Amino acid sequence: MQRWRNPQSVSFTAARPHFIDGSDTPRDFLERCIATIQAREPVLKAWVVLDLDAARKAADASSARYRDGRPLSPVDGCPVGVKDIIATRDLPTQMNSPAFAAWQARSDAAPVHAMRTGGAVIVGKTVTTEFAVGYSGPTTNAFDPGRTPGGSSSGSAAAVGAGMVPIAFGTQTQGSTIRPASYNGAVGYKPTLGMLPLGGVHPLSQTLDHLGVIGATLDDVWCAASQTSLAVGSPGHASLPGAGPAAPAAQRPRRMIHLHTKGWREIDAATANAFGGFTEALASEGVKLISRDNDRRVAQLEERLDAWVDEGLDLLACEMRWPFEAYVQEHGTLIGERIRGFMERARAITPAQYDGLLANRLRMQAEVRSVAAGTDGFVTLPCSGIAPRGFEFTGSRTFLAYWSCLGFPTFSLPLLCIDEMPLGVQWMGVDGQDGALAASANWCLQELG
Repeated sequence: MQRWRNPQSVSFTAARPHFIDGSDTPRDFLERCIATIQAREPVLKAWVVLDLDAARKAADASSARYRDGRPLSPVDGCPVGVKDIIATRDLPTQMNSPAFAAWQARSDAAPVHAMRTGGAVIVGKTVTTEFAVGYSGPTTNAFDPGRTPGGSSSGSAAAVGAGMVPIAFGTQTQGSTIRPASYNGAVGYKPTLGMLPLGGVHPLSQTLDHLGVIGATLDDVWCAASQTSLAVGSPGHASLPGAGPAAPAAQRPRRMIHLHTKGWREIDAATANAFGGFTEALASEGVKLISRDNDRRVAQLEERLDAWVDEGLDLLACEMRWPFEAYVQEHGTLIGERIRGFMERARAITPAQYDGLLANRLRMQAEVRSVAAGTDGFVTLPCSGIAPRGFEFTGSRTFLAYWSCLGFPTFSLPLLCIDEMPLGVQWMGVDGQDGALAASANWCLQELG
């Protein structure tokens, strides 16, 4: 198995002990990030807007707190990128839409507020596809400027993969955190639905939208997710289990379910071989792999998942009607063709049909929980292969739609490499088990990474 190594990434949690002992400072760390931004941004195009003066001021304040032995939190001094559908009080939030050019929120979204409260340094806004669902922005891949970075958290993933920042916020409604994390050699985390707050994040779908975190390492991702959960919470939802300044202690999984859903029809031989090497390595470490080949219930689950998963697009269309129907009425063709198509799709779905979609989702969640009982989760690919060439197509969502529609937690772990390009492993659990899933993901990265 050819394993991925990213010489570009920068880890905040690895640097923080040096802030504490005085051998490094948040300002110096930020300046190294800024040097990378200035060197690579002309080609990468990861940022919509930067505010380096404000970032330097925040980093100086953080450096003073460390010097005085009084950092505010484990994220104090951490440079952060913010996807441009997430509101910021001091930078425009434009959603990659001409209808929102120069639009300015009056307050920070919940995740941004949580990070600022902990002393984090907001560097700027990262490129998104239109409203995180429409046409792409200009961002290129962190490892090949001729390839897509993935969507919709394009700029966030590319910025982290290129070493511009150690952490960036994204979102995921279908595949918008896990896929670009895989394409750019970063760790991606999509939590249990609602576990991380979405206040101030432009909505697409109440039952599908997730805040996402993309980071250089699992510790970076977990530290930022923990701060977001603990500082502001998520109304109506439990706080992040196992929250802390680093990922939960590594725990070897005993039994994992290897899912072979219809995405496997899309992959090429190199991708199949790379993932096959990974599953062989898992088995050699004593992890029992359960699959459709040795468990009838898993085979039946895959059939049910494949028959059901496309209902997520109808859910998305129905739940986009507000505010997008009003946007189309007001702005017309300033709103992209794909979004206008979703509005046409939504008008064809009756209230009774929507009720049926919600009921089917509940049944599917229950079936996945039942099959998962007694295991440590599921493993599959996060995408059909390495990042495709070109920029019109941001990659297939087939592997990703299942866990987004279920609202269950998943990680993309940057473990595999094909033709010097990164390919992640999708490490998935059931709702509310984010901490345990992070512990087994930590083991996977330590032992196989």
